[in-house]
Amino acid sequence: MTWLLTEDPDEYLAAAGAFLTSDPVANTIPLVAADRLRARGGVASAGSVASASRSPLFGWWRESDASVAGAFLHSPPYPPILTSMTGQAAAALAEALAARGRPLAGLNADQVNGDAFVAVWQARTGDQPRIRRHSRLYRLGALTPARPQPPGRARMAGAGDRELLLAWHAAFRRETGSGLPAHEAIVDDRLSYGGVTLWAADQAAVSMAGVTRLLAGHVRVAPVYTPPQWRGHGYAAAVTSAVSQAALDAGARDVVLFTDLANATSNALYQRIGYRPVADRVEWSFGPPRHGRTAEGS
Repeated sequence: MTWLLTEDPDEYLAAAGAFLTSDPVANTIPLVAADRLRARGGVASAGSVASASRSPLFGWWRESDASVAGAFLHSPPYPPILTSMTGQAAAALAEALAARGRPLAGLNADQVNGDAFVAVWQARTGDQPRIRRHSRLYRLGALTPARPQPPGRARMAGAGDRELLLAWHAAFRRETGSGLPAHEAIVDDRLSYGGVTLWAADQAAVSMAGVTRLLAGHVRVAPVYTPPQWRGHGYAAAVTSAVSQAALDAGARDVVLFTDLANATSNALYQRIGYRPVADRVEWSFGPPRHGRTAEGS
């Protein structure tokens, strides 16, 4: 049993693709990220420093019978994403990345495997883990658009909306505390395949919902954003319902999205229109120790 690591997304998907697509809902983040990186030729997110430690890294856990029983993906500046796996595999991954000298700003995993990884990582590196967010994965059941529907209609964003989308992506990232830039490449990629829908009221855009490409039968909705001055009118529910229906019409078997569990409004909203909880995840940040304080999640 061992971890096999590569910087080649094609090699990763050839080895671990069947494992990832066996449950595209649970594995939505690494599936979508690997596909996007492969399309870019394995290039990291725009704005990251070009160095070996900042290049995307992929890995899969191979059992003694050569079967794949876990995978991860690290695309700086985002934290590594762990799929389901055993605690033994998660701990072994932390050992392997520490031995490689791989700098990590955090981790995204389920609580049990994340705890196993974090314990080894802290012991090996001295980094202090802190829980920064609890998130929940939802899958669409029966779509039930909110009634009454707010004024306006959904329309696909086009090239003329690019500056607005850049500003709204940046605002979304500031509000969610990701600390990551709103890369132009992300917006341009979404525009290239009709991946952003706007809700327009009185001819003005008031809310947006993005979607990933249809991949392994599933689509993920992200991000959903309404500027503060237009909140409380039902626009987010309306635009999310619109993109969810469009994904189903395009042939998606599953439509999924993530929420921050601290945001009671969004969690209630998505459940009202038909989304049902699937699994919870935890995001940790790693940093220097705070003397005299106990770390969350350690």
